[in-house]
Amino acid sequence: MARRIGRRPGNPDTRATILAAARTTFAERGFDQASIRAIAATAGVDPALVHHYFGSKDKLFLAAMNAPADPAKVVPTILAGDPDQIGERLVGAFLSIWDSPAGTPAVALLRSAVSNEWTARLLREFLTTQVLRPVLDHLDVDPAQAPLRGSLVASQLFGLAMARHVLRLEPIATAAPETLISSVGPTMQRYLTAPLEGQPPHRRSRVTPPEG
Repeated sequence: MARRIGRRPGNPDTRATILAAARTTFAERGFDQASIRAIAATAGVDPALVHHYFGSKDKLFLAAMNAPADPAKVVPTILAGDPDQIGERLVGAFLSIWDSPAGTPAVALLRSAVSNEWTARLLREFLTTQVLRPVLDHLDVDPAQAPLRGSLVASQLFGLAMARHVLRLEPIATAAPETLISSVGPTMQRYLTAPLEGQPPHRRSRVTPPEG
């Protein structure tokens, strides 16, 4: 009988304990300030065991969030192409995930976030650090304006998800993705790159699409 290749699944109780500790630590400290060592201490295990199960902090965060997609694979498709159309590509990528069967955990997470502060913190950290930060960095957004621009984009995305998948508000709930992309995308682009009222202008360096 051929030997199975790959990492053994290990003890499910230990994995569950690490995930619970990760959720607590990420919610309390945020993604940037959380560390594998701190998560391991909360779980009462060796940091090497956390690496054994999850590999990296990024992968652990995705597992703790039960994320419907890996931003490392999705974000490059948003950034590729004309920078002036990133808003539309962002909405398109968002809908392609949330409208698919893979988006079911995301909808459940959004429902929970409405009434659970810990879940709200995790969802906020996920969107701001894993999705919006690389988009804003790519556009060379003024660091002083980045929090406001990111919050405006997040409000639009969360609002769209609530209307389409939680409230089932018609006709948004059953509108074709192309309709929503063309309607919401320009607003997203304005939040990302247009001058903000009351904010000093920022000279943006020329952005070129990533290679590949």
